[in-house]
Amino acid sequence: MVIRLVLAEDQRVLREALVALLELERDLKVVGVAERGQEAAQLAVSMSPDVLILDIGLPDVNGLTVAARVRAQLPAIRILMLTSLDRPGVVREALTLGVNGFLPKGVAAADLVTAIRDVHAGKRVVSPDLVSAALAAGENPLTPRERSILQLAATGTPPPEIATQLHLAEGTVRNYITRIIAKLSARNSTDAIRIAKHYGWL
Repeated sequence: MVIRLVLAEDQRVLREALVALLELERDLKVVGVAERGQEAAQLAVSMSPDVLILDIGLPDVNGLTVAARVRAQLPAIRILMLTSLDRPGVVREALTLGVNGFLPKGVAAADLVTAIRDVHAGKRVVSPDLVSAALAAGENPLTPRERSILQLAATGTPPPEIATQLHLAEGTVRNYITRIIAKLSARNSTDAIRIAKHYGWL
């Protein structure tokens, strides 16, 4: 039986190398490739592959959002995340979404092929260390609004501009930032950004 794959990876060299590698296996066939999140979601739904291999850091729509959208339309699809973003919060969110596998991009070729077959067979493939770290980190304490504000702050956007972009009062933005700092037990907004990035909450 041939396992049909759709691969989403924004780095062209890596994407082409992965396709070439996977096509060497008699039981694996890449039926579609995408370099952007929206494209990956549409391709997966239209092609209905057995396994969707997703990078998290995709342009326009991240891999976690793609996984959620595809899972909603194709409940039986198997999803394997292949990414360099292995922070605890990211892993936890992926597992919450029902992702079947989570591997670092530095994984050996043989291990990737084995993981694809295992995921297709119904197994969950995640490093025990990653699972432990994800559980220890706990759930993301930030609300979607708080995350959006902190993401803008992380790019150096000052509160008045954040307020303009999000259609909020400047005082409201400053109140959110104060609340975020308290939630993360941070010293200041810079420390809050560092903590959120460390756990993959940002």
